[in-house]
Amino acid sequence: MGKMVHTRALGAYLGFAIGDAMGATTEFMTPREIESRYGTLKQIVGGGWLGVKPGQVTDDTQMSLSLGQSIIDGGGFSLPRVADGFVQWMRSKPIDIGSTVRRGIREYMLQGQLESAESEFSAGNGGLMRNFPIVLYCLKDWQHFEPVTLRQCHFTHNNPIADEITLIVGEVTRCLLETGDKLAALKLVSRFIIEHPKYSYSRYKGENSGYIVHTFKCIMHHFFDSTSFEETIIRVVNQGGDADTNAAIAGILAGALYGVDSIPRRWRKKLDRAIAHEIHLQTDALLELPCVMLDDARTADRASG
Repeated sequence: MGKMVHTRALGAYLGFAIGDAMGATTEFMTPREIESRYGTLKQIVGGGWLGVKPGQVTDDTQMSLSLGQSIIDGGGFSLPRVADGFVQWMRSKPIDIGSTVRRGIREYMLQGQLESAESEFSAGNGGLMRNFPIVLYCLKDWQHFEPVTLRQCHFTHNNPIADEITLIVGEVTRCLLETGDKLAALKLVSRFIIEHPKYSYSRYKGENSGYIVHTFKCIMHHFFDSTSFEETIIRVVNQGGDADTNAAIAGILAGALYGVDSIPRRWRKKLDRAIAHEIHLQTDALLELPCVMLDDARTADRASG
Protein backbone atom coordinates (compact mmCIF):
# COMPACT_ATOMS: atom_id res chain seq x y z
CA MET A 1 0.00 0.00 0.00
CA GLY A 2 1.21 3.51 -0.82
CA LYS A 3 2.18 6.12 1.75
CA MET A 4 -0.96 8.21 1.23
CA VAL A 5 -3.25 5.22 1.65
CA HIS A 6 -1.45 4.34 4.87
CA THR A 7 -1.77 7.93 6.13
CA ARG A 8 -5.48 7.99 5.37
CA ALA A 9 -5.99 4.52 6.89
CA LEU A 10 -4.28 5.53 10.11
CA GLY A 11 -6.30 8.75 10.16
CA ALA A 12 -9.48 6.74 9.70
CA TYR A 13 -8.71 4.24 12.48
CA LEU A 14 -7.56 6.90 14.96
CA GLY A 15 -10.46 9.10 13.89
CA PHE A 16 -12.80 6.24 14.66
CA ALA A 17 -11.45 5.84 18.21
CA ILE A 18 -11.42 9.57 18.85
CA GLY A 19 -15.02 9.90 17.67
CA ASP A 20 -15.93 7.04 20.00
CA ALA A 21 -14.13 8.59 22.99
CA MET A 22 -15.58 12.05 22.43
CA GLY A 23 -19.08 10.84 21.60
CA ALA A 24 -19.28 8.76 24.78
CA THR A 25 -19.72 12.04 26.67
CA THR A 26 -22.93 12.99 24.88
CA GLU A 27 -24.40 9.55 24.21
CA PHE A 28 -28.18 9.45 24.87
CA MET A 29 -28.32 13.22 25.41
CA THR A 30 -30.42 15.58 23.33
CA PRO A 31 -28.85 18.54 21.53
CA ARG A 32 -30.60 20.87 23.97
CA GLU A 33 -29.20 18.99 26.97
CA ILE A 34 -25.71 19.10 25.45
CA GLU A 35 -25.95 22.82 24.82
CA SER A 36 -27.20 23.45 28.35
CA ARG A 37 -24.31 21.51 29.91
CA TYR A 38 -21.38 22.08 27.55
CA GLY A 39 -22.36 24.84 25.16
CA THR A 40 -20.71 23.23 22.16
CA LEU A 41 -18.60 20.23 23.16
CA LYS A 42 -15.19 20.63 21.54
CA GLN A 43 -12.94 18.66 23.87
CA ILE A 44 -12.54 15.06 24.98
CA VAL A 45 -13.70 15.36 28.58
CA GLY A 46 -15.02 11.92 29.51
CA GLY A 47 -18.07 11.48 31.72
CA GLY A 48 -21.39 10.72 30.07
CA TRP A 49 -23.75 8.01 31.22
CA LEU A 50 -20.90 5.48 31.27
CA GLY A 51 -18.62 7.70 33.32
CA VAL A 52 -15.67 7.22 30.96
CA LYS A 53 -12.28 8.75 31.63
CA PRO A 54 -11.10 11.36 29.08
CA GLY A 55 -9.78 9.40 26.10
CA GLN A 56 -11.34 6.11 27.13
CA VAL A 57 -13.12 4.22 24.33
CA THR A 58 -16.26 2.09 24.40
CA ASP A 59 -17.43 -1.15 22.81
CA ASP A 60 -17.19 0.34 19.30
CA THR A 61 -13.40 0.55 19.35
CA GLN A 62 -12.94 -2.50 21.57
CA MET A 63 -14.89 -4.80 19.25
CA SER A 64 -13.12 -3.43 16.18
CA LEU A 65 -9.72 -4.06 17.74
CA SER A 66 -10.84 -7.56 18.75
CA LEU A 67 -11.95 -8.26 15.17
CA GLY A 68 -8.76 -6.87 13.68
CA GLN A 69 -6.56 -8.84 16.05
CA SER A 70 -8.42 -12.06 15.30
CA ILE A 71 -7.64 -11.60 11.61
CA ILE A 72 -3.99 -10.79 12.28
CA ASP A 73 -3.40 -13.63 14.73
CA GLY A 74 -5.06 -16.16 12.43
CA GLY A 75 -3.35 -14.98 9.27
CA GLY A 76 -6.74 -14.39 7.63
CA PHE A 77 -10.45 -14.11 8.29
CA SER A 78 -12.03 -16.96 10.22
CA LEU A 79 -15.45 -16.32 11.73
CA PRO A 80 -15.01 -18.90 14.53
CA ARG A 81 -11.76 -17.19 15.51
CA VAL A 82 -13.50 -13.79 15.40
CA ALA A 83 -16.33 -15.18 17.50
CA ASP A 84 -13.88 -16.57 20.04
CA GLY A 85 -12.31 -13.13 20.26
CA PHE A 86 -15.69 -11.56 20.95
CA VAL A 87 -16.34 -14.12 23.68
CA GLN A 88 -13.03 -13.25 25.31
CA TRP A 89 -13.91 -9.56 25.03
CA MET A 90 -17.34 -10.04 26.62
CA ARG A 91 -15.82 -12.06 29.46
CA SER A 92 -13.51 -9.12 30.18
CA LYS A 93 -16.60 -7.24 31.42
CA PRO A 94 -16.48 -4.33 28.95
CA ILE A 95 -17.81 -0.95 29.94
CA ASP A 96 -20.74 -1.33 27.55
CA ILE A 97 -22.27 -4.00 25.33
CA GLY A 98 -25.42 -3.78 23.23
CA SER A 99 -28.24 -6.24 23.77
CA THR A 100 -28.13 -7.56 20.19
CA VAL A 101 -24.38 -8.08 20.41
CA ARG A 102 -24.68 -9.82 23.77
CA ARG A 103 -27.38 -12.13 22.44
CA GLY A 104 -25.32 -13.11 19.39
CA ILE A 105 -22.25 -13.87 21.46
CA ARG A 106 -24.25 -15.89 23.99
CA GLU A 107 -25.89 -17.93 21.21
CA TYR A 108 -22.42 -18.78 19.96
CA MET A 109 -21.21 -19.71 23.44
CA LEU A 110 -24.21 -21.90 24.21
CA GLN A 111 -25.06 -23.35 20.78
CA GLY A 112 -22.04 -22.73 18.55
CA GLN A 113 -24.23 -20.52 16.36
CA LEU A 114 -22.22 -18.35 13.98
CA GLU A 115 -25.13 -16.60 12.28
CA SER A 116 -28.00 -14.89 14.04
CA ALA A 117 -31.50 -15.32 12.67
CA GLU A 118 -32.63 -12.57 10.31
CA SER A 119 -34.70 -10.09 12.27
CA GLU A 120 -36.18 -6.62 11.96
CA PHE A 121 -34.75 -5.99 15.44
CA SER A 122 -31.22 -6.42 14.08
CA ALA A 123 -31.30 -3.21 12.04
CA GLY A 124 -28.99 -1.47 14.50
CA ASN A 125 -25.51 -0.15 13.76
CA GLY A 126 -23.64 -2.83 15.73
CA GLY A 127 -22.25 -4.66 12.71
CA LEU A 128 -21.26 -1.47 10.95
CA MET A 129 -19.56 0.00 14.01
CA ARG A 130 -16.89 -2.74 14.09
CA ASN A 131 -16.39 -3.32 10.36
CA PHE A 132 -13.47 -0.99 9.61
CA PRO A 133 -10.79 -3.68 10.10
CA ILE A 134 -12.54 -5.63 7.32
CA VAL A 135 -12.18 -2.61 5.01
CA LEU A 136 -8.44 -2.46 5.69
CA TYR A 137 -8.04 -6.21 5.35
CA CYS A 138 -9.89 -6.42 2.03
CA LEU A 139 -8.53 -3.22 0.52
CA LYS A 140 -5.89 -5.11 -1.48
CA ASP A 141 -8.42 -7.68 -2.81
CA TRP A 142 -11.84 -6.02 -2.71
CA GLN A 143 -13.80 -8.97 -4.09
CA HIS A 144 -13.76 -10.42 -0.57
CA PHE A 145 -15.22 -7.34 1.12
CA GLU A 146 -18.91 -8.11 0.74
CA PRO A 147 -18.88 -11.79 1.81
CA VAL A 148 -16.53 -11.15 4.74
CA THR A 149 -18.53 -8.12 5.87
CA LEU A 150 -21.81 -9.99 5.79
CA ARG A 151 -20.35 -12.93 7.71
CA GLN A 152 -19.02 -10.79 10.51
CA CYS A 153 -22.16 -8.62 10.65
CA HIS A 154 -24.57 -11.56 10.66
CA PHE A 155 -22.87 -13.02 13.69
CA THR A 156 -24.97 -10.55 15.70
CA HIS A 157 -26.86 -8.32 13.24
CA ASN A 158 -28.68 -10.10 10.42
CA ASN A 159 -30.88 -7.60 8.63
CA PRO A 160 -31.06 -6.58 4.96
CA ILE A 161 -31.24 -2.85 5.74
CA ALA A 162 -28.17 -3.10 7.93
CA ASP A 163 -26.43 -5.09 5.17
CA GLU A 164 -27.08 -2.47 2.50
CA ILE A 165 -25.87 0.42 4.60
CA THR A 166 -22.81 -1.36 5.99
CA LEU A 167 -21.72 -2.27 2.47
CA ILE A 168 -22.16 1.24 1.05
CA VAL A 169 -20.30 2.79 3.97
CA GLY A 170 -17.48 0.35 3.24
CA GLU A 171 -17.47 1.31 -0.44
CA VAL A 172 -17.35 5.00 0.44
CA THR A 173 -14.53 4.38 2.91
CA ARG A 174 -12.55 2.49 0.28
CA CYS A 175 -13.02 5.35 -2.17
CA LEU A 176 -11.76 7.89 0.34
CA LEU A 177 -8.79 5.76 1.38
CA GLU A 178 -7.67 5.14 -2.18
CA THR A 179 -8.42 8.53 -3.74
CA GLY A 180 -8.98 11.14 -1.04
CA ASP A 181 -11.71 12.43 -3.35
CA LYS A 182 -14.77 13.72 -1.51
CA LEU A 183 -16.70 14.31 -4.74
CA ALA A 184 -16.16 10.71 -5.86
CA ALA A 185 -17.43 9.54 -2.47
CA LEU A 186 -20.48 11.78 -2.80
CA LYS A 187 -21.24 10.30 -6.23
CA LEU A 188 -21.18 6.79 -4.73
CA VAL A 189 -23.62 7.81 -2.02
CA SER A 190 -25.84 9.67 -4.49
CA ARG A 191 -26.12 6.60 -6.74
CA PHE A 192 -26.96 4.49 -3.70
CA ILE A 193 -29.72 6.89 -2.68
CA ILE A 194 -31.17 6.97 -6.19
CA GLU A 195 -31.53 3.20 -5.89
CA HIS A 196 -32.73 3.43 -2.26
CA PRO A 197 -34.57 6.76 -1.81
CA LYS A 198 -35.67 5.86 1.72
CA TYR A 199 -32.08 6.40 2.89
CA SER A 200 -31.86 9.97 1.59
CA TYR A 201 -30.40 12.47 4.04
CA SER A 202 -31.23 15.55 1.93
CA ARG A 203 -33.86 16.55 4.48
CA TYR A 204 -31.98 15.47 7.56
CA LYS A 205 -33.99 16.27 10.67
CA GLY A 206 -31.54 15.40 13.40
CA GLU A 207 -32.04 11.62 13.52
CA ASN A 208 -29.35 10.26 15.83
CA SER A 209 -30.36 6.87 17.23
CA GLY A 210 -28.65 3.48 16.91
CA TYR A 211 -31.05 2.48 14.11
CA ILE A 212 -28.70 2.09 11.18
CA VAL A 213 -30.76 4.30 8.85
CA HIS A 214 -30.51 7.13 11.39
CA THR A 215 -26.78 6.51 11.71
CA PHE A 216 -26.37 6.66 7.93
CA LYS A 217 -28.31 9.91 7.62
CA CYS A 218 -26.49 11.50 10.53
CA ILE A 219 -22.95 10.67 9.41
CA MET A 220 -23.50 11.44 5.73
CA HIS A 221 -25.20 14.77 6.43
CA HIS A 222 -22.49 16.01 8.75
CA PHE A 223 -19.56 14.54 6.82
CA PHE A 224 -20.50 15.99 3.45
CA ASP A 225 -21.59 19.31 4.99
CA SER A 226 -18.30 19.81 6.88
CA THR A 227 -14.92 20.97 5.66
CA SER A 228 -12.54 19.41 8.20
CA PHE A 229 -12.10 16.45 10.50
CA GLU A 230 -12.65 18.63 13.54
CA GLU A 231 -15.86 20.16 12.26
CA THR A 232 -17.27 16.75 11.33
CA ILE A 233 -16.71 15.26 14.80
CA ILE A 234 -17.89 18.31 16.70
CA ARG A 235 -21.13 18.40 14.74
CA VAL A 236 -21.87 14.71 15.25
CA VAL A 237 -21.08 14.53 18.97
CA ASN A 238 -23.23 17.58 19.61
CA GLN A 239 -26.11 15.84 17.85
CA GLY A 240 -26.32 13.45 20.82
CA GLY A 241 -28.26 10.19 20.62
CA ASP A 242 -25.98 7.28 19.74
CA ALA A 243 -23.15 9.79 19.65
CA ASP A 244 -20.24 7.44 20.30
CA THR A 245 -21.03 5.12 17.39
CA ASN A 246 -22.17 7.88 15.03
CA ALA A 247 -19.08 9.98 15.74
CA ALA A 248 -16.82 6.93 15.46
CA ILE A 249 -18.12 6.08 11.98
CA ALA A 250 -18.02 9.73 10.93
CA GLY A 251 -14.43 9.74 12.20
CA ILE A 252 -13.57 6.93 9.80
CA LEU A 253 -14.81 8.93 6.81
CA ALA A 254 -13.28 12.21 7.94
CA GLY A 255 -9.99 10.58 8.89
CA ALA A 256 -9.83 8.79 5.54
CA LEU A 257 -10.46 12.03 3.67
CA TYR A 258 -8.31 14.46 5.61
CA GLY A 259 -5.59 12.13 6.91
CA VAL A 260 -4.03 11.59 10.30
CA ASP A 261 -2.42 15.03 10.47
CA SER A 262 -5.85 16.66 10.28
CA ILE A 263 -6.86 15.26 13.67
CA PRO A 264 -6.38 17.98 16.29
CA ARG A 265 -3.31 17.33 18.40
CA ARG A 266 -5.25 18.00 21.61
CA TRP A 267 -7.56 15.08 20.74
CA ARG A 268 -4.76 12.72 19.75
CA LYS A 269 -2.96 13.44 23.03
CA LYS A 270 -6.12 12.62 25.01
CA LEU A 271 -6.78 9.25 23.37
CA ASP A 272 -5.81 6.27 25.54
CA ARG A 273 -2.16 5.55 24.66
CA ALA A 274 -2.54 1.78 24.65
CA ILE A 275 -5.48 2.05 22.25
CA ALA A 276 -3.57 4.43 19.97
CA HIS A 277 -0.56 2.07 19.93
CA GLU A 278 -2.75 -0.91 19.08
CA ILE A 279 -4.37 1.04 16.25
CA HIS A 280 -0.98 1.89 14.77
CA LEU A 281 0.06 -1.77 14.85
CA GLN A 282 -3.21 -3.06 13.41
CA THR A 283 -3.26 -0.52 10.61
CA ASP A 284 0.15 -1.67 9.39
CA ALA A 285 -0.66 -5.36 9.76
CA LEU A 286 -4.11 -5.31 8.15
CA LEU A 287 -2.91 -3.32 5.16
CA GLU A 288 -0.05 -5.74 4.54
CA LEU A 289 -1.69 -9.08 5.40
CA PRO A 290 -2.70 -11.07 2.29
CA CYS A 291 -6.47 -11.38 2.01
CA VAL A 292 -6.74 -15.12 2.70
CA MET A 293 -10.13 -16.70 3.30
CA LEU A 294 -9.93 -19.23 6.10
CA ASP A 295 -13.54 -19.05 7.19
CA ASP A 296 -15.09 -21.89 5.20
CA ALA A 297 -12.38 -24.39 6.16
CA ARG A 298 -12.44 -23.48 9.85
CA THR A 299 -16.24 -23.54 9.98
CA ALA A 300 -16.26 -26.99 8.37
CA ASP A 301 -13.65 -28.22 10.85
CA ARG A 302 -15.73 -26.95 13.74
CA ALA A 303 -18.88 -28.65 12.46
CA SER A 304 -17.12 -31.97 11.84
CA GLY A 305 -15.37 -31.82 15.19
